[in-house]
Amino acid sequence: MSSKSLKIFAPATVANVACGFDILGFAINEPGDEIILKLKDTPGVTITKIIGDNGRLPLDPKKNTAGVAVLAYLKHIRSDQGVEIEIHKKMPLGSGLGSSAASAVGGVFGINELLDRPLKKEELLPFAMEGERAACGFAHADNVAPSLLGGMILIRSYEPLEIIPIPTPPNLFCALVHPDFELRTADSRKVLKKEIELKDAVIQWGNVGGLIAGLMKSDYGLIGRSLQDVVAEPRRAPLIPGFFDVKNAALKAGALGCSISGSGPSIFALSQSLETAKTVGEKMQAAFSSQQINSEIYISPINRTGVKII
Repeated sequence: MSSKSLKIFAPATVANVACGFDILGFAINEPGDEIILKLKDTPGVTITKIIGDNGRLPLDPKKNTAGVAVLAYLKHIRSDQGVEIEIHKKMPLGSGLGSSAASAVGGVFGINELLDRPLKKEELLPFAMEGERAACGFAHADNVAPSLLGGMILIRSYEPLEIIPIPTPPNLFCALVHPDFELRTADSRKVLKKEIELKDAVIQWGNVGGLIAGLMKSDYGLIGRSLQDVVAEPRRAPLIPGFFDVKNAALKAGALGCSISGSGPSIFALSQSLETAKTVGEKMQAAFSSQQINSEIYISPINRTGVKII
């Protein structure tokens, strides 16, 4: 029993999806985190190693997102099973790609698999959310839900928690560009207004409804018109040098829409074909380069699988 181990891959995610602040997110194929879990004979959760974080993440399982998620899960199922966790960070920290969420999802999915799945995959979500709470102070689900389940996920309610998978068109592709600097989620949240004007709320509600309808109807024009954020993007854009140049480059290259991925600084754009997405990504990267900012491009369809064993 003690030698039983697994390697898990948990994908990066794009949260908010422009108009869906804290309620919408989707998974992409790469990057992602790899988590290795090994059962041990003695009780307790131990994080033995973290690779790729430059020593910045805590090994204390009560402070690490993967450890917090696993501890919450074991407490729920009333198990004192011991487990060793090794984390391979395959994506940058503070990137707006759901880095903390991927580790939490990989940890809780892995321990559930090792213990022969006492809980269904979707039942693991609250424990992964506890990992997010440890990372940024709020147990939001717009990264952990798509990383866990794959696809586009709508969080209809947090209290009580209710998530809804949203069908997406087969030819929807994401170009995601990560500039070579970090933007902490906590800092990105600080710039947001505590209250919004009614006229902005009405615009945002319309866009959320339009985006959901567009995705379900495969209406690319409606998707594009709905990828507008009047709440978070105007406040966060100044934190990302060259944001509007990057966004304009994406739209000129044929993207349906473009906005900030999660809390930034990564920027995503959705396109109607793989070829367009590749062109869009190149133009976005070129716009960052004109600001003397290096960046990485990821091109992906909507990842419909989510976390998996590798």
